[in-house]
Amino acid sequence: MAKILIVDDQRNMRTTLAMMLRGEGYEVDEAGDGEQGAASGATGAFDVVLTDLRMGSKDGMDVLRAVKEAQPMTEVIVMTAYGTIESAVEAIRLGAFDYIQKPFSEQELLVKVGKAIDNRRLAGEVAFLASEFKDRYKFENIVGKSGAVREVLGRIVRVAPTDAIVLITGESGTGKELVAKALHANSRRADRAFVPVNCAAITETLLESELFGHARGSFTGAVKARKGLFEEADGGTFFFDEITETPLSFQAKLLRAIQESEIRRVGENKPIRVDVRIIAATNQDLLQAIAEKRFRQDLYYRLNVARFQLPPLRERREDIPELTKYFLEKYNKKMGHHARMGESALEAMEHYTFPGNIRELEHMVEQAVALVHSGVITADDLIPPTSTSTPADGSTVGGRTLAAVVDTAERSAIEAALRDSEGSRERAAELLDISPTTLWRKMTRLGITFG
Repeated sequence: MAKILIVDDQRNMRTTLAMMLRGEGYEVDEAGDGEQGAASGATGAFDVVLTDLRMGSKDGMDVLRAVKEAQPMTEVIVMTAYGTIESAVEAIRLGAFDYIQKPFSEQELLVKVGKAIDNRRLAGEVAFLASEFKDRYKFENIVGKSGAVREVLGRIVRVAPTDAIVLITGESGTGKELVAKALHANSRRADRAFVPVNCAAITETLLESELFGHARGSFTGAVKARKGLFEEADGGTFFFDEITETPLSFQAKLLRAIQESEIRRVGENKPIRVDVRIIAATNQDLLQAIAEKRFRQDLYYRLNVARFQLPPLRERREDIPELTKYFLEKYNKKMGHHARMGESALEAMEHYTFPGNIRELEHMVEQAVALVHSGVITADDLIPPTSTSTPADGSTVGGRTLAAVVDTAERSAIEAALRDSEGSRERAAELLDISPTTLWRKMTRLGITFG
């Protein structure tokens, strides 16, 4: 419910306006003079301040200045008498959302107030991603204003303060480690270690020793006892990247470590207590991995407590310009260049499918900044050459782009899941191992209706 402050030194006017606005469901407070109105409006308790222009020693201009200085997102509508259009124009210049000239109709007022409230809400969404918010929650590396990004950031704020185990899924290059770091940075463990491990980069024979540690002489080359990474992360956060790359034998030991909050070094029987928050990530279909006996079902259920499904860049195309600007500034600063994106380059990037997601976009911008000759990056400077119809490597499948093939496969899978679940989106999302929100977004993009 939007909250409105009416500032007017005429009691009858205040009462009439208040009744009118309350009748539309708004919450309304009143102020009988400019001084009281300025003080109340500056508290930030109101979405809209509706103030008369002509009052006593502190007039509507003073109210406007006080409110906008203290609460820039609070919208102010100035009520003016006939013949004071110059003052109304000055009010707009000082930041008023609009003005309304007396006498006015109820409908005219309600329309202006409604527009002001809509603008206030939009400003609130934008501010959600503003620098102050990002600084507070350490989101400076998570770039974008799409609904998908806002959803992820909102979940981070809610989940981070808890100690819930987190599972992050999504294609390669979608920013899974950035989300893991943001979860750690906003948790009670922020002042302790964040230990990331790429499970695909450690051989099966070394994995247990690296993570749990080993006793002296436990295997050839173990000349002294060594702490594992789990102990290094004690009190902090442990991030398993590409968790599906771990062998089944290790998965059983990991499940026990999570459930018991203790580990055993290789070659030792003595358990060691560890207090570690687990965040795991994968770019694979976990249900398929379970069906293929590559991943333990019990470990999946233990990890799947708080789930983040990161969308590919092709599903949040509205973020491409902002990501491009972010990486352009980053690599210009790093290389001491002053390159800028030309219109042809921006247009090419906005039409490209980015199978490598954000990571591919970053590498493309980095290469362009390094190799550009004229200072203006064109479509021809982008490596690999982009196209509105083919992926980065120029490949097509049966004359169709990779994106078209993916869309066809997704449409078939979603329609099959909806049939199997008798039209229940919640059950269909479970079958597809995605969130209901992601399913709805995919259905909307692909034009799927059911039932």
